[in-house]
Amino acid sequence: MNTAAPVLTPTTRALAWCLHLLIIGLLALAAGRAVTDDRPHAGLIVAVSAACGLVYAVGPTLPGVRRSRRAAALWLATVGACWLVLLALSAEAVWLAFPLYFLQLHLLPRRAGLAAVAATAATAIAGFAVHQHSFSPAMAIGPALGAAVAVAVVWGYQALYRESEHRRRLIEELTATRADLAAAQHTAGVLAERDRLAREIHDTLAQGLSSIQLLLRAAERALPQAPQNAARYVDQARQAAVDNLAETRRFVAALTPPTLEGTTLAGALERLCTTTSARHRLTARFHLTGAPAPLATAHEVALLRIAQSALANTVRHAEATTAEVTLRYLGDHVALDVVDDGRGFDPARLPAPDPEAGGFGLAAMRARAQALGGTLTIESAPGHGTALATQLPLTPPAEPQPEAHP
Repeated sequence: MNTAAPVLTPTTRALAWCLHLLIIGLLALAAGRAVTDDRPHAGLIVAVSAACGLVYAVGPTLPGVRRSRRAAALWLATVGACWLVLLALSAEAVWLAFPLYFLQLHLLPRRAGLAAVAATAATAIAGFAVHQHSFSPAMAIGPALGAAVAVAVVWGYQALYRESEHRRRLIEELTATRADLAAAQHTAGVLAERDRLAREIHDTLAQGLSSIQLLLRAAERALPQAPQNAARYVDQARQAAVDNLAETRRFVAALTPPTLEGTTLAGALERLCTTTSARHRLTARFHLTGAPAPLATAHEVALLRIAQSALANTVRHAEATTAEVTLRYLGDHVALDVVDDGRGFDPARLPAPDPEAGGFGLAAMRARAQALGGTLTIESAPGHGTALATQLPLTPPAEPQPEAHP
């Protein structure tokens, strides 16, 4: 019947039933002693005891007593009035003061409950003294000690309840925080995977389709005068489509790029330069410096994709005749340089990326390098070509964002 507690736990429910049984038992004791001892007004004592038990039993069933502190106080006052009448008739009613302490402390505010307990204890002592026709300090020990025990128990329980509620709120906040953190991590993972997929598509499918488009345009221009050259361009476009189909299938299957299968990174870059030179009006040459060191798959994929994207940009925008691709092993770092003799550009005045016109390549290359703890720098000026330099540490960062397919 605690109006402060929103839900009764099994423990509090068991304690409430024990209190109910104690009160009913003490009322039955007072009525039984009056009958067995053939005391005066025995019938009246039995009637008052029954009335007090009935009033007490009705209280918990009333919704207002459970929901309103004022209704609970009114019901408690009625029970107390019945107890006062019973105390005036029987000395055994003094024992009912002990369970009344718990009711008063439980249902009334802190100060009002303490005042009610003190008044009940004083009334119990006075009533027992009247029935004994004398007073001694020993008569006050029982009710006073019972009141002190009741106050200590109820206040201790309330303190434990407040602490448990505080812990429950902390656990709920922690659970909510963990749920928010999990949702944020999920969102971050989705965005990171979306960014990775965008880079993969840009460096494979988009570049391949762009190459096919350039080859078909060259075939279209050569078709009236040089059918043999047109056929060669169409054959190269077909081979580019086959290569891109293989990339797409491996991309969907989340496997290593086919250009890295059965070969080293240097071999894949050399083959990339050869293929680019054969398909476009660009002479791409590969150079290797330093002693090759084992690289993680993520490093190999990132460097290969950066080289593919850089050469694709050179073919589409630079109008260059030569491009030098250099892979350098520098002890604890590996570097990739792509230098062309094209028309160059102003790195500070790059157009914003656009779904129709493109422009995502440099951002994707820089993101690949930064994801592995590396750097990407670009040096260029109008009319002076372009130099792109990527440097990656051989030891990945503590929590790298892998560029390779899992």
